[in-house]
Amino acid sequence: MQYDLSDEEQRLSDDVADFADRVVAPAAYEYDTQRRLPMEIIAQMGDMGLFGLPFPKEVGGQGKSYFQLCLAVEALGRVDQSIGVTLEAGVGLGVMPIYRHGTAEQQAEYLPDLVSGRALAGFGLTEAGAGSDAGATATTADLVGDQWVINGSKQFITNSGTPITRFVTITAVTGQRVGARGELKPELSTIIVPNDTPGFTVEPSYDKVGWHTSDTHPLTLRDVRVPASNLLGERGRGYANFLRTLNEGRVAFAALATGAAQGCLEEALRYANERRVFGVSIGSNQHIAFKIARMQARVHQARLAWHDAARKLDAGKPFTLEASIAKMVCGEAAMDNARDATQIFGGYGFMNENAVARHYRDSKILEIGEGTTEVQLMIITRELGIGAEQLVPTP
Repeated sequence: MQYDLSDEEQRLSDDVADFADRVVAPAAYEYDTQRRLPMEIIAQMGDMGLFGLPFPKEVGGQGKSYFQLCLAVEALGRVDQSIGVTLEAGVGLGVMPIYRHGTAEQQAEYLPDLVSGRALAGFGLTEAGAGSDAGATATTADLVGDQWVINGSKQFITNSGTPITRFVTITAVTGQRVGARGELKPELSTIIVPNDTPGFTVEPSYDKVGWHTSDTHPLTLRDVRVPASNLLGERGRGYANFLRTLNEGRVAFAALATGAAQGCLEEALRYANERRVFGVSIGSNQHIAFKIARMQARVHQARLAWHDAARKLDAGKPFTLEASIAKMVCGEAAMDNARDATQIFGGYGFMNENAVARHYRDSKILEIGEGTTEVQLMIITRELGIGAEQLVPTP
């Protein structure tokens, strides 16, 4: 297991951290209150090549590793989780399915704009009754002639309604298949739906607890017709394809959470040294000092967890277990550090202009998105071979 960064990796991390401090952090409160994704910042991230980091140069990418993408996500999440998740989802849920499963024609049409950051895409999996239980997907796609006719709805879809969102890849039931015991099960496939398709409606954005700058919408599809060639990957392989997408996404999500935990630590440490009560810094209070020490320990543990998962991913080794451990450990570290940092700041920590207040609101979703903590525990127990397959039905 390699824990040290190479010189190239360190330069990337430093460059993105510098950009985060100079450009993202000063604007974070303004855009958070406006609940608007700052497209000028997204454009700068595109110019830096961040959306193309893990893709080969032949398709317009930077030819770097998934690990390096995670370094960038962590550096951004340290100051603004909304910007960090825009990159994480833009790459993992927007570009990666096209790169991994798209035809040559689909890749030629979409990849140049996606890897350059000129366009974004979403991934429509979650529904009112389906998410982790993908077998409960109610959205249907019927092949009528040379067109898919799609009906259904999706919820909580990131990057689905930005000014540069080009399409959403949706999961839909395209038929039935015979299961291992001879029973009929839904056949899930993934289909590209351009945002300007008639009948495809991006509903008003959510009023969220946090991630106010991140673009998140429910989607409605009523008799949406797209060409049969918009099928992404093999028909009936949608479930297997999105499992890979989710596993990879959990690693980057863990890096985002680690950035949040690091940001809370830095803010708490600065304030503990600056804030003076009765003539001494509050950091000289052992209770405060110990709280910050625990925050540092959580960051260290979280970073090692996602590094381990990302290195295995890049090496082509199995990483499902490590991804779930990292996602759980890092999400909890972010939430715990946000809570402790807010407590250290006292009344100032309750003011929305304070970075730790934003992290406090934002961090809860890190224990929910990309699979809740409970789902991660089920995956971990299943990977350990102790019967958790009974708790996670496989369609």
